[in-house]
Amino acid sequence: MTPTVRPLHDRFAAEVTGLDLRTLTPDAGGRTIVDLLDRYAVLVFPEQWLLDDAQVEFARLLGGPLHYGQGSKVVESQPRFADRAISDISNLADDGTLLERADPKRMYALSNRLWHTDASFQDPPGRYSMLSAKVVPSEGGETEYADMRAAYDDLGERTKRQIAGLRAHHSVSHSRATIGFMFTEEQRAAFPGAEHPLVRTLPSGRTSLYIGAHASHVLGAPVPEGRVLLYDLMWHATQSRFVYTHAWRAGDLVIWDNRATMHRGRPYDELNELRDMRRVTTLDVDAVASAVA
Repeated sequence: MTPTVRPLHDRFAAEVTGLDLRTLTPDAGGRTIVDLLDRYAVLVFPEQWLLDDAQVEFARLLGGPLHYGQGSKVVESQPRFADRAISDISNLADDGTLLERADPKRMYALSNRLWHTDASFQDPPGRYSMLSAKVVPSEGGETEYADMRAAYDDLGERTKRQIAGLRAHHSVSHSRATIGFMFTEEQRAAFPGAEHPLVRTLPSGRTSLYIGAHASHVLGAPVPEGRVLLYDLMWHATQSRFVYTHAWRAGDLVIWDNRATMHRGRPYDELNELRDMRRVTTLDVDAVASAVA
């Protein structure tokens, strides 16, 4: 099968049709998708009604072990899905009803509206995420994606020299604390975080910023100074010229490269309308990404 590719933004993101993701093999389609991700970083596949197990198998097709959503264990007493590789990106409680306003699961998930990259708070971090839309609200609930490669390219040379070789600590307890969701000491100890370079060289040969809400501080710098730098980079990278906004349709499956993008969810009437999304993320175990010297 030969896919049809339609760019969705002048810098990145594309819609791909003409492929049935349930029938691909590593040699027949899998390599094509990886090549397209290297180019576009975000791929939209409409009308891909994958069952949960098929979505997991498709993720394995793209290579690397799977992320098992450890952070969500903080608020999920009984996960909706037996396979922990499937992350519940919905406003449903464990019993299938809509979450109440003060439900800890809803409070925890609100930080998904912050710009972030999946699983950067661990090592290895996330590589590809694929989100499947089962039910979408009548309005709102979009996902915004920022091209961190283009953002890096547009930095001034002085800033590029300043951040070359720097590393940041990423922590899920930090990102949650920024919206007031506080981990206990025991939970913080269970999720100590990870260190990653601010600048990465990708397998495609392009260079990308690697920041986001999980980035708590820059190693070797005073915390206030490092955070100001991270905030400045975040502001730069999320300007409209670097952002694609995806308006979800039921049946959409969107894949993005966490090494090359940040993303965030947008608000919707979550107390009254159902939004049922399911995500699987692969881990970046054999990356050649490195800090830029």
